[in-house]
Amino acid sequence: MSYIRTMLKRIFQLLFNRIFYVALALIIQLVWIFLMVWRLTAYSRYFSVALNILTVIVTLWIVNRRINPSYKLAWTILILLVPVFGLVIYLLFGQSRIANRMEERFQKLETEGREYTKPPERTVQKLKEEDLSIYRQSDYIYKASGYPVHENTQAKYFQVGDDMFPILVQELENAEHYIFIEYFIINDGIMWQTILEVLERKAAQGVDVRLLYDDFGCLVTLPHKYYETLRSKGIRCEVFNPFRPFLNIIQNNRNHRKLCIIDGHTGFTGGINLADEYINRKKRFGHWKDTAVLLKGEAVWNMTVMFLQMWQVVTRAKGEIEYEKYMPHVYHPQPFAGDGYVQPFCDSPLDNEVVSENVYLNIINRAKKYVYICTPYLIVDNEIMTALTLAAKSGVDVRIMTPGIPDKKIVFLLTQSYYEELLDAGVKIYEYQPGFLHSKTFVCDGEIGVVGTINLDYRSLYLHFEDGVWMYGNSVIPDMRDDFLQTCEYCKPVTLEFCRSRSVITRILQNILRLLAPML
Repeated sequence: MSYIRTMLKRIFQLLFNRIFYVALALIIQLVWIFLMVWRLTAYSRYFSVALNILTVIVTLWIVNRRINPSYKLAWTILILLVPVFGLVIYLLFGQSRIANRMEERFQKLETEGREYTKPPERTVQKLKEEDLSIYRQSDYIYKASGYPVHENTQAKYFQVGDDMFPILVQELENAEHYIFIEYFIINDGIMWQTILEVLERKAAQGVDVRLLYDDFGCLVTLPHKYYETLRSKGIRCEVFNPFRPFLNIIQNNRNHRKLCIIDGHTGFTGGINLADEYINRKKRFGHWKDTAVLLKGEAVWNMTVMFLQMWQVVTRAKGEIEYEKYMPHVYHPQPFAGDGYVQPFCDSPLDNEVVSENVYLNIINRAKKYVYICTPYLIVDNEIMTALTLAAKSGVDVRIMTPGIPDKKIVFLLTQSYYEELLDAGVKIYEYQPGFLHSKTFVCDGEIGVVGTINLDYRSLYLHFEDGVWMYGNSVIPDMRDDFLQTCEYCKPVTLEFCRSRSVITRILQNILRLLAPML
């Protein structure tokens, strides 16, 4: 009887879930388009010939595009194997480009913003004299993303969301002028209600409180039109790329960034969303291991500009951004303290530059002693695979940590499909046993660290808006290294025997998933 009640409860929840109706609408549209094209092909020989010609043209176009070879291979095989279905799917979802108007607005704002994100000449020259190789990495980030390196910034590294949460609330309480929040997922619970109470109170005090969330990320966690509720509380709220039940390519690009900026001089980012599992107040896939970084100082300006430009694009506001109003020194006239170099940056699918992947490749290729990596998803292309295996074969201590308990079983199976090649080259792989590892960090040679939102998968590297913080010579780098090594004690080392003992069916499924990886 209890089993029947449980099943009825799940069915009831499904039928009254927004995502159920969205998925149903998308499936109906997809089936209708496929049937229409298929019937036209059967009905008209001329249409069939035209479709075959279009298939060849699209295939040639894909092959000659300046995109990742894995993308080319996956889409080409799909289109050639099932021409009608594959062509329809590619035209709907295969082009990782967002709406043209939004792209134009971003480009315009980025051009205007360059005037306010010029690199501090003294800092750049100092870094160049200290280490030319490190300078090259930093200079690439500036040229590719538009965000410069800074000194005079303190950083604090959080090993888990449990540690970050009370500090975040405390900093929000200290806000006097503005609070900018941009997150992929917000879910009602202890974490969000605590933050919301502070935001509502601060807004009533006259603080400029703005919130931006991704509609797809919050599809099952927030009520429909939740922004209206927040606006009624005095919070200026907008939704990125509203998810509508219509087939179109712009739904493929999501805002995966996680930013909280307070008065221009305090900023948070990392893998932690605003939901209870991220602070282990809600058990989901065991113990949730995630990381974040708090910045205080000049480098927060990069994060402020990121938010202001995204806000301007989403709101379609006219006129130029009043950057001068939000600069760090406006609300913090005293000199900032700090150590090392800090460079927040962001990545987008709007250009042909895979900034995040290149930042990671620079670190791996220039490593001298070790590279320690945490990622919830290990779905890598040939470039990263080559860099990791070459570094390991060259004697660099390359270690990768992935979840022991997955949040997506198919994706986890795909992640494990890359293990054997990496292990065979000498890379060490660890699976975090207490639960789900959501951390996205790189730490190298005790000198360089990256904390951010960027997963090692195709979506993060090619399709999503992401952000990260590149750091050199900062006091948090040893903290990141120690955290990785300490967490290894709670991990199971993956062996070649494990990979080679998997069943034939599992290995066949993994091979198929590897082929489809760029589409997942």
